[in-house]
Amino acid sequence: MPRTSTQRPPKYRRHKPTGRAYVALNGREYYLGKYGSVVSRQAYDCLIAKWIQGGGRYRPTPQQEISVVEVMVAYIAHAKRYYRKGGKPTRECGHAIEICRAIRPLYGKSLAAEFGPLALKTVRQTLVDAGIARKHVNKQTDRIKRMFRWAAAEELIPASIPQSLSMVSGLRAGRTEAHETAPVPPVEDPIIDATVKHLPAVAADMVRFQRLTGCRPEEVCNLRPCDLDRSEVVWAYKPATHKTEHHGRQRSIFVGPKAQEVLLRYLARDTQAYCFRPCDSEEKRRAAATAARITPPNCGNSPGTNRKRKANRSAGEKYSTDSYRRAIHRACDKAFPAPKGATGDDLKTWQSEHRWSPNQLRHAAATEVRRQFGLEAAQVILGHSQANVTQVYAERDFAKGVEVARQIG
Repeated sequence: MPRTSTQRPPKYRRHKPTGRAYVALNGREYYLGKYGSVVSRQAYDCLIAKWIQGGGRYRPTPQQEISVVEVMVAYIAHAKRYYRKGGKPTRECGHAIEICRAIRPLYGKSLAAEFGPLALKTVRQTLVDAGIARKHVNKQTDRIKRMFRWAAAEELIPASIPQSLSMVSGLRAGRTEAHETAPVPPVEDPIIDATVKHLPAVAADMVRFQRLTGCRPEEVCNLRPCDLDRSEVVWAYKPATHKTEHHGRQRSIFVGPKAQEVLLRYLARDTQAYCFRPCDSEEKRRAAATAARITPPNCGNSPGTNRKRKANRSAGEKYSTDSYRRAIHRACDKAFPAPKGATGDDLKTWQSEHRWSPNQLRHAAATEVRRQFGLEAAQVILGHSQANVTQVYAERDFAKGVEVARQIG
């Protein structure tokens, strides 16, 4: 029988390769977090207290034996099955993997039952130290809470764990070291016009269509003739998949005469084919290069003979949101070239100030609709269920406030 009164508790130790603290209880190592941290000291004290209560033995229950890394592996497998749209994983899967990579070096081998509010705050602080913006830090913190709620619902861990993590509130603006990001403004029409001149014809029409309808970037990329209802004067575009479909909501994008004029040249094709295709854009580029050729046709290479048979990359049947954004950024670099000699941080700063992204077209359309027709109309055009979400996209018309102040102020 162990002599609990004289038997010394196992020591608080450091794992040199990883810099983590651990304690060995009954032949098993329990990792506690960063060596010397308050969280690891508290975890050590908690385990030793249970060890003493057990008469010199620590016997975790099945729920208490599962490690954090085992919870993360199970959750990522769940996320890949659950967060899917159009047969493919959504970005939520990538965010889940990203936050698990931040947790693993600190608490991967620790017991999931020992992961408490202080551990969550430690992980959150590592995100802040990495230079991640406050809003994204809060979103990643919520994803950690969601992961442990899921684990508790699957009876992998005690329900008390997610309950304790829910006590950690989000970081507040001005009360944290995490930096703030500026709100995304709408892009002005003169800037759009200057950029469109340097875009391929297909990408330029995508920009025009999105500016006129206020749709999301993925919705303009997914547009097909079969998704259009052309029975009325104003067409209705009903995407096969959209952002809020998992909430059971319907999405209708109204296509007026100007936007219809942009689409007309893309409708004479298979109804299941995408309207805006990179392969069409590449064909037009090659045709323009052939037309501008100076070498006589009977001299040099004939068109198409100098192409790689097995190219690493080839133009596909559909634009992705990333390729659409990159096309706009390349056009911005041509429309607003950086000063000569700009390199490194100076070049990055110039590009960040003179590049715009497809989502800013949605902001511009929402702001114009709100200015002319009011907030409710902008809410309908954007497809939001709540007006407070629309206010994020549609800028207020401050000219009205100036006019009121001029007259009554």
